[in-house]
Amino acid sequence: MTSFTDQPRSKRATALRSLRLLTLRDLKVRYSTSLLGYLWSILDPLAMSLIYWFIFTQMMQRSIGETPYIVFLLCAMLPWMWFNGAVSDSSRAFLRDVKLVRSVALPRWIWVARIVCSKGIEFLLSLPVLALFAIFNGAEVNWRLALYPLAIVMMAALVLGVGLILAPLVVFFRDLERATKLILRVLFYASPVIYGIGDLPDAVAPFAWANPLSGIFALFRAGFFPDQLNWTLVGTSAAITTAILLVGMLVFRRSVGGVLKEL
Repeated sequence: MTSFTDQPRSKRATALRSLRLLTLRDLKVRYSTSLLGYLWSILDPLAMSLIYWFIFTQMMQRSIGETPYIVFLLCAMLPWMWFNGAVSDSSRAFLRDVKLVRSVALPRWIWVARIVCSKGIEFLLSLPVLALFAIFNGAEVNWRLALYPLAIVMMAALVLGVGLILAPLVVFFRDLERATKLILRVLFYASPVIYGIGDLPDAVAPFAWANPLSGIFALFRAGFFPDQLNWTLVGTSAAITTAILLVGMLVFRRSVGGVLKEL
């Protein structure tokens, strides 16, 4: 018989097992009918990066980013695809599996966390592409590559926080799903993906500092481009990410009861 003190631990273990199973289920369902499988998660950011590389290096004189530019692009494009995909899917976290959400007795945050994890795994599986381009283009690696785990943790926390806000609100306001896709399109160009924060004019730079992705992308790039690392920027992004996560937890906790009634 499980003692009272063991119950919280047992619940956590059950929740983690369920999270793992749902994450694997998401990945299997997503690629079960695809010939190329997970390669599609690599082809999308790679194609976008090659397009921007061609435009800024072959069609016009580039004045942004660093050399090799394709590596500079991929360092931010790959985590952007994680952010973009997870936030977009989180807007339907409850709506895509209504019957399961209603019937399965699991912590409701798992339905958001499984999306964060599955998209995060896709990101990790795409890293060999970055490594190959870095090798073939002669990109220099430095000790700051060890900051990658910190960047991954910050990105996961940011995506989870945004997802915890979006998932329940979309149930009440369905138009928010379409608005999210529009905002993500604008946010791509408002984030230092095809450029670095140092490339921005002084009048625009403060807005970039308010974007938590700026410091996260700086961490992802630091292993190849040390000049991109700005610890003040990273600290600002960490503070904003923490605030978003806390707000997400609060919004989710207060709204999840109403979500179950609305579904």
